[in-house]
Amino acid sequence: MAASANKRIAKNTGMLYFRMFLTLCITLYTSRVVLNILGVVDFGIYNVVGGVVGMFLFLNSAMAAASSRFLIFELAKNDLYELKRVFNASLSSHIFIVIVIFLLSETIGLWFLTHKLVLPVERMSAVHWVYQFSILSAMVSLTQIPYNATIIAHEKMSVYGYVTIIEVLLRLVIVYFLSLGNLDKLKVYAVLYFLVTLIISVIYRTYCNRNFKECRIAFHWDKALYKKLFSFSVWELYGGVALMGMGQGLNMLLNIFFGPVVNAARGIAYMVQGAIVGFGDSFITAVKPQIIKLYAENDVKKMMSFVFVSSKYSFYLTLFFSLPLYIEISFILKLWLKIVPDHTASFCRLILINNLIWSMRNPIVTAFHAIGKIKIANLVCGSLFYLIIVFSYICLKMGYYPESVFIVTILVSVLIQITELFLLKSLISYSIIAYFKEVVLICVLVMISAAIVPYLFSILFEQGFIRLLIVGFSSLIVIFFTVYYFGIGKEVRNQIIAKILMIKNNIAK
Repeated sequence: MAASANKRIAKNTGMLYFRMFLTLCITLYTSRVVLNILGVVDFGIYNVVGGVVGMFLFLNSAMAAASSRFLIFELAKNDLYELKRVFNASLSSHIFIVIVIFLLSETIGLWFLTHKLVLPVERMSAVHWVYQFSILSAMVSLTQIPYNATIIAHEKMSVYGYVTIIEVLLRLVIVYFLSLGNLDKLKVYAVLYFLVTLIISVIYRTYCNRNFKECRIAFHWDKALYKKLFSFSVWELYGGVALMGMGQGLNMLLNIFFGPVVNAARGIAYMVQGAIVGFGDSFITAVKPQIIKLYAENDVKKMMSFVFVSSKYSFYLTLFFSLPLYIEISFILKLWLKIVPDHTASFCRLILINNLIWSMRNPIVTAFHAIGKIKIANLVCGSLFYLIIVFSYICLKMGYYPESVFIVTILVSVLIQITELFLLKSLISYSIIAYFKEVVLICVLVMISAAIVPYLFSILFEQGFIRLLIVGFSSLIVIFFTVYYFGIGKEVRNQIIAKILMIKNNIAK
């Protein structure tokens, strides 16, 4: 990969990390305040009711993947005309999806909300407020996808950093208004969250309209292009339905078997997941355009080499934040929240394990998108995702603890990743054995080696703030040196040494 591309990836990753760090800090604070103001039951209600709308968002994820893939592909060919056609076809497709989701939400979704979920009768008025404004927030977000895909295609990640500053300030405003007056806090939270979504959407669209020529709206019917987009999306949609089942579907199962308090625990655990996954996803967002562009340039060998490296680095970045959190999650939750629902710590640990598995998988999925042949992958792996729902239901029906659904998710995730490697092999030439040696084996070695020292510290010291600091700093230091000596190749180490020596010489001069 060219030096300029590496610098661009590093710069974009840095900006996305700034965005995630800022979001994480504000989320940790605001979620604690919101939980305390709303209470465990109302907080659980917000998560499960919003999840009903989330069940229909699989339609959007399919079109979002198609939009991103084709925009990046056409940008790599430097074809403005095709870029305009793809953007407008993508936008009109998302508007169509918004209409479909609105109809599904106000019929099937509303029926499910009213007749199937376990919700307090006295809070049903607030439940319907949350539900309707969740629909509005989803509709705004859906039509925003083509604009965000355009920003990613152009690799203008700095925009996310600047807009995030505005977004987190608005979240603080939400917290402030929640603490005022005697209005129903849950209703106020739903309305304010929608307004923030709307404001951020307007900012992104204004930027795109001013800076990217392809974002000029000019709807026209192009049968061949729509067919290409929807052909890609149909199979992505199949996988999206399965992912919906793994996420929101499990949320519904937990509600049906255990009620909204366990949903609150899951909601907090997924806030932790969102923070950790966000750091890994920031890296994938930065490298995704390069993977697709390499395939567009017919350099498959270089693309797969980049996929291997990206899988490892994505794992390291996820481990960097996950290891200390895994060891000290119980104390961190007590420090972070005044009210810690039962099962929250165990949910968090199991989700962190699954995140590490998925961090290696993301570049492989991007390779499928680059090739454009996703039918087999989504058909097979999407079918495997349904196993999560089936086995989770069986476990809960047999009386197992709610943690069982996350254990099932981990086992099926491993099976899916192995399956995807073989499916990718059927499309392009690369060595699966090399992937296991250069990626999986190295990642496992780094993880085990890095965990020993901080785990010993957690045994030697009594739980508290001092142990948190010791475990945290030791984890970061050990992971850094473990990755340096075992996780990267000799060539990369030599480049790092050369860079350090160059900086040292410049300082000496």
